[in-house]
Amino acid sequence: MNIFLDKKILLIICGGVSAYKSLELIRSLKKKGAKVKTILTESAKQFVTPLSVTSLSQEKVYDDLFSLENEAEMDHISLSRWSDLIVVAPTTANTISKLGSGSSNDLASTVILASNKDVFLVPAMNVRMWEHPLTKENINKLKNYRFNFIGPEIGDMACGEFGEGRMSETSEIEKRIELYFKNLSEKKKFKALVTAGPTYEYIDPVRFISNKSSGKQGYALANSLSKKGFETTLISGPTNLQIGKDINLIKVETAEQMFKATQKNLPTDVAIFSAAVADFKVQKKKEEKIKKKDYLNLNLEKNIDIINYVSNHNSLRPKLVIGFSAETNNLEINSKKKLRDKNCDWIIANDISKESIGFDSDFNEVTIYYKNKDIKEERLSFKKKTDISDEIVDKVLEQLN
Repeated sequence: MNIFLDKKILLIICGGVSAYKSLELIRSLKKKGAKVKTILTESAKQFVTPLSVTSLSQEKVYDDLFSLENEAEMDHISLSRWSDLIVVAPTTANTISKLGSGSSNDLASTVILASNKDVFLVPAMNVRMWEHPLTKENINKLKNYRFNFIGPEIGDMACGEFGEGRMSETSEIEKRIELYFKNLSEKKKFKALVTAGPTYEYIDPVRFISNKSSGKQGYALANSLSKKGFETTLISGPTNLQIGKDINLIKVETAEQMFKATQKNLPTDVAIFSAAVADFKVQKKKEEKIKKKDYLNLNLEKNIDIINYVSNHNSLRPKLVIGFSAETNNLEINSKKKLRDKNCDWIIANDISKESIGFDSDFNEVTIYYKNKDIKEERLSFKKKTDISDEIVDKVLEQLN
């Protein structure tokens, strides 16, 4: 099987003597059936020409963030979403520094920061630059943010020196890309189900009981699962969020609809219940809008406990059931109780009384409580919800494997 066939690879070429190797990489990837689009930094154009890149890739070359023609199509977003994988070859010390500081002053860095795809960096620089403490600090920072590195190798350099910093050969870069896509393909054996967002429990045709959940953490988890190769279904309450095309999105409003959708999508290998499902619903919804002058007395009843149903089902229980616990006080006590009472394997807990995390924030910090592991709890420090999700999914893969 040709793993490269129709794979979409975005190649970012930075300025360095090794940039000529990127031309051979384009030629080889195209020969294997991959689709390759390229971004040239300004300094890269001093080493390879847009014409040579276009002739090999048979695609338009992108190079200017502020081009009216390009940005009319929002290239910094569309390119990041188009690709299956982003490869930066060569990656200069300047690019590593820029990414390490979160700078985005050109198309290449903006695309990387706007992307939800994996990024491979292929460093090429003088040995002294590679060994400089500032470079090492930025490399460690990028590795913590899930950037992948290919090389560098030890060898002779264009400057006449010898040491570590030489760009990896085309064959080695291809091997790593091939291994990446093979691993994704193999992971498709795993299925995942995620619930996200709030539910609406209607009082009448226009009024409902709900909560402040934005769904951001659940959507980020679904994206991370899909990115890492899971066949992913997302059951979402009402949100305005977008999701990847590879994800099976099922939109619902009420807890009952979410429960039925969950039932229909079992069995699965892992189920992550991040939705903030309303605990109560109105016993009898009014068929017409209630007027102000009317006396309003709400008779409530409990909604079905979706997690409890799934985690205690004899034949349909997933291998891994993960619940969420959003608390304003007694985080550890309440979360451990939920872990026990709902028969979950993990509970992911966060303190929503903190203004900078939780509902509607792009950031979070959580503690994972485990039922059947030697380590009983693990804290994931304050960071973006997308990064929290990547860490959680890595831990899911570790347990499933």
